[in-house]
Amino acid sequence: MGVKSMAKKVRDTMYRWGGEERRPYALWHDGAPGAVGNEEADRHTYSLYLPRDERRNGRLVVVLPGGGYCGHAEHEAAPVGRWLRSLGVAAMVVRYRLAPRYRHPVMLHDAQQAVRLARANSDAWEISPNRIGILGFSAGGHLAAITANLSSPGDPARPDFAVLIYPVIRMTGPLAHPGCRAALTGDAAESALARGLNADELVSPSSPPCFIVHGSDDEVIHVGNTHAYAAACRAHGVPCEAHCFAVGPHGFGLARGAGAVAAWPRLCADWLARLD
Repeated sequence: MGVKSMAKKVRDTMYRWGGEERRPYALWHDGAPGAVGNEEADRHTYSLYLPRDERRNGRLVVVLPGGGYCGHAEHEAAPVGRWLRSLGVAAMVVRYRLAPRYRHPVMLHDAQQAVRLARANSDAWEISPNRIGILGFSAGGHLAAITANLSSPGDPARPDFAVLIYPVIRMTGPLAHPGCRAALTGDAAESALARGLNADELVSPSSPPCFIVHGSDDEVIHVGNTHAYAAACRAHGVPCEAHCFAVGPHGFGLARGAGAVAAWPRLCADWLARLD
C-alpha cells in the first residue's frame, strides 16, 4: 500500500472512531536514517487527530512532547492532540527517537520527516500544505525550534509556523540545560556540535513566525531561553509573540486550572487564527 493510500485509510478510520487515531503509524516507511535496530527504543511513530468536517480549518500542527531527549511526556502528547483537534486544527503527535540509543541529528530527521509527511499527504488528510506548523514542549521545544530554522524556505520539511512551550533554546552558556545537551549530543561538554544547536543563533529573516510561552519561575529551563529566542526574532524581523507568566513551573502542559498560565492555550488559539 502506498503512502498516500495509507494516509487516506488512516483518515477514514479516524472518522469512524470519532476523530482520534487509535494505532500509531511509522514515520519512515522505507527504513529510518540512522536506525540501529528494531527494538522498542527504535520506534518512530505518529498518531493523528483530525477534526470533523464542520470544524476543520485546514491547519495541521506537528506535536513534539518534551522529556529531556530521553523520554516523551504523556501529558504533552495525546491531550495536546485532542486540544488542537477541538480548535479545528489537525494534529500529528510524534514519538521521535531518543537518547541514549540515538543522538543528533536523528531526532531532527524524525521531526523533519513528520512535517514532510504531513505536506505530502495534505490531500488525503484534507489540510493545506501551506498551513503546517510545529509545536514542542521543553526539549521538544528545542527540537521544534531547530526544525523551524534548519530547513530553508521551500523545503517540504520546513514548518510554516512554530509554537514553543517552555523551550530549551540554548545548548551552551549559563542558560543551557546540561542534561539535555548530553542527551542530544552525547557529550556533556560545550562542544562545537552543541554550539551549533543554540536555537536562537539559528534564527534568520526567513525563520517562520513563532508563539512562545514560559513561566518566569521555571527552575528547570530558565525563562532566559525564551527571552533569547524572542530577542533573536526581533533582531531579524521575525514575527514573534511571547508570553512569560510570573508563575508557571516547568512541565505545566496545557496548564488547566493552573492560574494565569492556564490562559496560554486560548492565547495560542487566538494567535493561530490571526496567522491567515
